[in-house]
Amino acid sequence: MKAVVLNCTLKPSPQTSSTEALANVVIAELEKGGAEVEMIRLVDLDIKPGVSADEGKGDEWPSIDERLKAADIVIFATPTWLGQMSSVCLRALERMDAWFGETDDSGRPVAFGKVAGVVVTGNEDGAHNIVATVCQGLIDMGFTIPGQSWTYWHLGPGPGPDYVETDQGHEYSDRVGRNAARNLLAVAKVLKPTTYPVPESGEQG
Repeated sequence: MKAVVLNCTLKPSPQTSSTEALANVVIAELEKGGAEVEMIRLVDLDIKPGVSADEGKGDEWPSIDERLKAADIVIFATPTWLGQMSSVCLRALERMDAWFGETDDSGRPVAFGKVAGVVVTGNEDGAHNIVATVCQGLIDMGFTIPGQSWTYWHLGPGPGPDYVETDQGHEYSDRVGRNAARNLLAVAKVLKPTTYPVPESGEQG
């Protein structure tokens, strides 16, 4: 099993990322289950705006796109700002719009056979909305979203400490994260592109 975690923090390396810290809980459980996991901090890269697989000179998205296509499990990890996913997370989803026009040799969408999950951190509510929005886009592409394949952490509205600055709420978020990892692995192990029917001649998957 190969998994890719897209860390959509707004903080460039080497700054501490609460989103990365919670994602690492999920990663540890994935690795415990035998998965090979790579985390990519997208803000460190030059990802051009657009909806194609390659937006030209200097665009670093194509290498990410290749790694996502080689993965069995994809996880979007994002902070919450104004109750919304980060702009980095939204840009990644926008770039994956190119997947709608790509199929395998049998005509199936390239996302068929892949599973996805979500990790959310922040001091404001909005986690359920972010999970719903991210997952809807991924479902449209062809990803399968296992039940309970997400986790989140927040301390309610207004300013407050980050995930890495307090132990409050960790027990729940970490437990749910470990469960999400196990669920993602369980479905990824049995799901294959061939599980899905081949589109009828002349139809697009």
